[in-house]
Amino acid sequence: MAGPAGGRPLIITEDPLLLDDLLRLCAAAGAEPHVHHAVPERTGARDGAREADGAGGAEGGGSVGWESAPLVLVGDDAARRVRGAPRRDGVFLVGRDLDDPLVWQRALEIGAEEVLRLPDAESRLVDRIADVVEGAGRPALAVGVIGGSGGAGASTLACALAVRAARAGERTILIDGDPLGGGIDVLLGGESVQGLRWPDFAGSRGRVGAGALEESLPELHALRVLSWDRGDRVAVPPAATRSVVAAARRRGGVVVVDLPRRVDEAVAEVLAQLDLVLIVVPGELRAVAAAGRVAAGVRMAARDVRVVVRGRCPAGLDPEDVAGLLGAPLAGEVPVEVGLPGRVAEGEPPGAQGRGALARFCDGFWQRALGPAQGVPA
Repeated sequence: MAGPAGGRPLIITEDPLLLDDLLRLCAAAGAEPHVHHAVPERTGARDGAREADGAGGAEGGGSVGWESAPLVLVGDDAARRVRGAPRRDGVFLVGRDLDDPLVWQRALEIGAEEVLRLPDAESRLVDRIADVVEGAGRPALAVGVIGGSGGAGASTLACALAVRAARAGERTILIDGDPLGGGIDVLLGGESVQGLRWPDFAGSRGRVGAGALEESLPELHALRVLSWDRGDRVAVPPAATRSVVAAARRRGGVVVVDLPRRVDEAVAEVLAQLDLVLIVVPGELRAVAAAGRVAAGVRMAARDVRVVVRGRCPAGLDPEDVAGLLGAPLAGEVPVEVGLPGRVAEGEPPGAQGRGALARFCDGFWQRALGPAQGVPA
């Protein structure tokens, strides 16, 4: 696998028009590339003598080798010149001729992962370059929490999951997906903490920088929180919602989303990016009936839906029965924690009591979810 090389991609081309396009796309992604006309020598070889083969000031900051660059963009014109280079990941063949029948043969010869044709592939190429700049690795495990009925305790569980993940050392972002929920930052005692809220991202278009997003959000209890403010705006365009959640996931670690019970277009954009959705259902028949309707809406966009039963079930109904009625696997049971509302009112976040029932459920959930396979077991 290629090394990081300071997050700077390598461009190999002599086509001035293609080079202009690639430099423009690198600038859009916040990257300063190295530019060569042929395969550069390994970093440090002959003191980087072949740097002079590049184009202009884009090469500054030291030499870079074919094997050390995090990403290599080979112009269609240069494919023949790199044919003998060692095989590696992260090589893309880039050109502007959409009708060239031999392009796939040249891609195979240089071991390219993909052929990118401009201008059609510009957005995808900017994304790949930006991933290099941000050092993107494994995306975050993204978990949504939704109430199967009113007062189910979904926001409380979402907060507790985020708090316990952060205390376990995971990079954690908690996202309030419910504009009518009163603000999840209130549950964490941070409604007055400085930082951006959802309305500040309403005008976002295209890719949102993952690092910039994280740094802009309020930090509470060792995690970052994206909540709603106290203004009149109660909606963010679906495209902006998609971009913000995608940016949160690119930082890795854990993303927890507190979801509203109504699935609109913006919520569907969030659901499509989640690895798992937990439906919180109180152990009573009326709540189970309401949760059935919620589950039907969630399943239209979510990949994996599971049930968390909160509180005791009445005689003749157990948690497995509740999950069976909803047609989803049981993720676990959360007993009602005595004294929790009072502690939250005094400024203690849900899940802070390590020996409490809520914290024990969350710790067990993350222990399973964040195991070696980085996935929630069946």
